[in-house]
Amino acid sequence: MNRIEKIRNEEKIYHDFCYENYKLFEEGSWLFKPVKTVIDFLPLFDNSMNLKVLDLGCGVGRNSIPIAEAIKKQRNGKIVCVDLLDSALNKLKLYSKEFKVEDVIQSVKADIGNYEIKPNEFDYIVAVSSLEHVDSEETFEKVISYMAKGTKNKGINCIIVNSEVEEIDVETSRKLEAQMEINLSTESMMNKLSNIYVGWEVLTKLVKPLEYKITRDGKQILLKTNAITYVVRK
Repeated sequence: MNRIEKIRNEEKIYHDFCYENYKLFEEGSWLFKPVKTVIDFLPLFDNSMNLKVLDLGCGVGRNSIPIAEAIKKQRNGKIVCVDLLDSALNKLKLYSKEFKVEDVIQSVKADIGNYEIKPNEFDYIVAVSSLEHVDSEETFEKVISYMAKGTKNKGINCIIVNSEVEEIDVETSRKLEAQMEINLSTESMMNKLSNIYVGWEVLTKLVKPLEYKITRDGKQILLKTNAITYVVRK
């Protein structure tokens, strides 16, 4: 098993466990609520009819379900939800029925690294903690270029991506190899984003150091990261 396969296997185990054991929008995990930044930019589309949204790495719908509810309440439209994990898409299906938005959500099983976005297709493209899980830097740049080309004029891309990830064994304080497919310096990640989105209006650009504990192989791991939030309008 190569490095990428090993990381993806670990990711699958971790996410399958979360999706099975934690309920969407219930306290106790990161599924508790949507990402504030993602929701905060929705009012900019209040005058858009037939809104088309893309959520890359949608998971069980932490952001997709609230977006779908907003679409259903205020306007016509659709949200395309892309994820590779069956556990995520199966739960997304259940939650979309529970929240009565199944007619707004279109789910697609795909690796976001291979998912083709048609030019000028979407008003709003969201990628939260998903771009760092593609298989190479080349794929990372390719996906973001597709996102940029796939956005309509005046459309928005909202990216939240981890950089400079560190993992530390809580018990021994030993630094471990970070289980992240793409682990770039914050500066390098920012440079890639600004090069691809040259000429776009920057709505939000910030770096937030975060740390939280996860369990892997029965061990407590402290995960440190510089989380980049990058929101731009075409």
